[in-house]
Amino acid sequence: MSIWLPTAPCTPGACVEPARAAVAVPRAVLRLTAVAALLLAGIVLSPLGRTIPAEWVGRWCRALVRAAGVRVRITGSAPPAGGLLLVANHVSWLDVPLLAAVRPARMLAKTEIRQWPVAGALAARGGALFIERDRLRALPGTVDRIAGALRAGAAVTVFPEGSTWCGRAHGRFRRAVFQAALDAGVPVQPVGLRYRRRDGGPGTAAAFVGEDTLLASLWRVARARDLVAEVEIRPVIPPGTHPDRRALAHASQPSAPEPAWTHAALVTAGGRAPGAP
Repeated sequence: MSIWLPTAPCTPGACVEPARAAVAVPRAVLRLTAVAALLLAGIVLSPLGRTIPAEWVGRWCRALVRAAGVRVRITGSAPPAGGLLLVANHVSWLDVPLLAAVRPARMLAKTEIRQWPVAGALAARGGALFIERDRLRALPGTVDRIAGALRAGAAVTVFPEGSTWCGRAHGRFRRAVFQAALDAGVPVQPVGLRYRRRDGGPGTAAAFVGEDTLLASLWRVARARDLVAEVEIRPVIPPGTHPDRRALAHASQPSAPEPAWTHAALVTAGGRAPGAP
């Protein structure tokens, strides 16, 4: 693994709180069965590609998240049509269907996702742009591929932090992918993702961090009670409003987590969480 890769200090042991209440095992199994059924249906229908209306894709994505037992709240205006770079903070594998519910898009994903059962095949058939994260030399070519997709009128979803965080803190947005939006002359759509309990407190069950495995994360989400995913569609950033990728990345960066979300295990000696502005 290359030392240049972005990393987060988040781990399941340090960041994921024990569930205050969990649903019964049979109900969790039913949830996972429903998720698997929807994923398989998505693979079967994926060859139809762009003939499937975007509204149907959005409904399927919301249904996928709901099948896992997670409620969805989406606020803000719908993203514009045409070429668009969709950027968001990264907490969970749930982020992918949540952003697709906002607007179906090609996903920039690490090559390892190709090997994921079911979801990997679905990502490939959905036109995902895979990146070899441990090869720095491959980055300019990846940026060119993203720009080409944007010029062709596609939306591309990117997680510029380059790593998942638990949601109590976040990393800074890396600048490279924003060059693709500048080269293609398309707007950037920032989206904020947050997971809460129904009572409004932070919910960490969805976090997919550190040495977490996909199966362990799936089971934790399926057993979670009253988990809510909040999706904030922030104002779109038109092309030409920022002079370079550094300024564009800074403008797209999510705001600092609320004080209630600060995680003592992530606070440095200076009193600030890593990645906080």
